[in-house]
Amino acid sequence: MSAQSVSAAFPVADMAAAVRFMSAVLGAEPTFVDGERWAQFDVNGGRLALAGTDREGDSASVMVKVVDLAAALAPLREGGFTVGEEVEGPHEVRVRVTGPDGWAAVLYQPRS
Repeated sequence: MSAQSVSAAFPVADMAAAVRFMSAVLGAEPTFVDGERWAQFDVNGGRLALAGTDREGDSASVMVKVVDLAAALAPLREGGFTVGEEVEGPHEVRVRVTGPDGWAAVLYQPRS
């Protein structure tokens, strides 16, 4: 597997309030907002995301963009890690993988 990009995603209960807060913290407006589902900020090559109603859990996670989701998941399954079910979002297909300390990585493949 070769990650194309990584970003941190933080779950939020109130997207509008979270976007206002993060905009003030970063001094930047979001580069993408999808209603109450998702918002992201791209700053100097880094990405921070806010996960609203379309989140993969109630704790922060690492989002990993991949070209081939099935190929990326194979070594994780072989390694005995907890690999969740595929979730089809409007922009991507994603799978939550839980690490040994309980925190998650969400691998995703954008839709064509």
